[in-house]
Amino acid sequence: MANTLGIIKPDAVRRRLVGRIIQRIEQEGLILRGMKVQRLSPEQARRFYAVHENKPFYKSLVDFMTSGPVVLMVIGGHRSIERWRDLMGATDPAKAKYNTIRREFGTSIERNVVHGSDSPETARFEVGFFFRDDEILPKE
Repeated sequence: MANTLGIIKPDAVRRRLVGRIIQRIEQEGLILRGMKVQRLSPEQARRFYAVHENKPFYKSLVDFMTSGPVVLMVIGGHRSIERWRDLMGATDPAKAKYNTIRREFGTSIERNVVHGSDSPETARFEVGFFFRDDEILPKE
């Protein structure tokens, strides 16, 4: 019952898709254990995406993620990491399966509306990056 991090990215917030994405999370039976709206500072975005620092898309990723508010979520439930990733779909919306969030709402590989942790180790780091323990509802 590990928690995972979900981010609704600036493109989705700007397009007013937050409610529809949260509805999909809840319909999947996943549990929102923490949520907040925040505008990432350039420093936060650089530290959060440091793993991509040497990749050609790093600067544009940081610029995009600081371009507007995001919705940060702690998502829980049985197999939450795997289930959230399945619900999101492939990074490239054009390659994502039908009925996934990215296929339905994403417009490009960079503007793909959501982020999710890819492993238990990453989830622990990412959740801890944005949430204190007292901001996360306990497991039921």
